Amino acid sequence: MGYGNSIRIEAPFAEGTARVRDALKAQGFGVLTEIDMRATLRGKLGEDMEDYLILGACNPSLAHRALGIDSSIGLLLPCNVVVRSEAGQTIVEALDPQTMVTITGQPALQPVADEAAGRLRAALDSLRRAAEHAGASRLDVPAAGGASRPGTLQ
Repeated sequence: MGYGNSIRIEAPFAEGTARVRDALKAQGFGVLTEIDMRATLRGKLGEDMEDYLILGACNPSLAHRALGIDSSIGLLLPCNVVVRSEAGQTIVEALDPQTMVTITGQPALQPVADEAAGRLRAALDSLRRAAEHAGASRLDVPAAGGASRPGTLQ
């Protein structure tokens, strides 16, 4: 079962991260939390790894609707978006909000999940289009738990 969507853009990590923030903002998401896994693992374990951020993206209207349906849905919020570096490129992975419906078994969450998924997909699509416009897009990164399909958004 796939639980995320993923793209790869040929951009340095800092530039890619800025683009992700802008794309999320354009779709009504704010970044509520930011976890720098590289700094955390270096500081706590002395381990080094590539740049790796987990952004907690939240669309307040969608979160409010979801909480009105299931007050425990906060366990699955905010929507995690991973921005990580690999071989000089930036990989962006977004959790599929449909997992909220699957995990909770609450069909009333479906319209909220559909809208959130559409907005996250639009954010990733805008990143893909910008990368293609720059002549440097590669979309064959497998989504978490899923298979890759060259040339398509996962």
